[in-house]
Amino acid sequence: MKTIVDEVTTLQRHLDAHHSGKYHNWAKGAKFISKLPSDVRRRKAAAEEVTRTLDRDLKERQPLERVVPYSAQAFRCLSIEWLVATDQPIQSFQHPTFIAMLNMASRATNGLHIPGRKATRTELMNTFRNHLVKLKAIFAVSC
Repeated sequence: MKTIVDEVTTLQRHLDAHHSGKYHNWAKGAKFISKLPSDVRRRKAAAEEVTRTLDRDLKERQPLERVVPYSAQAFRCLSIEWLVATDQPIQSFQHPTFIAMLNMASRATNGLHIPGRKATRTELMNTFRNHLVKLKAIFAVSC
């Protein structure tokens, strides 16, 4: 004796296994999209294949690095922005080391590499340590 079950998924699996031909004929005549598990899986796989094919062919475009051409006006604006953002005194533009830094940077042919905080800290510590060693050598008294 067969047991009747009222769960939709079980009935769909039963129809798919034993009555798929009749179901497909009915669905075609009624212009109904088949909800049988095998048909749903087939549609999902087909949609996934289309997506997979597109994903394989599509590549994310990297934004082109746009180099702003030099102009005195643009440099003046950026200088003032830097002055305000870093809370520097106006006299810092006339400081000899600032001018030397800009002169050195202007000769760069492949752009500038500005070190990060960690690299800057390490370089400062090494410079300070070297300075102390030199001072120690200067003040060393031979007995």
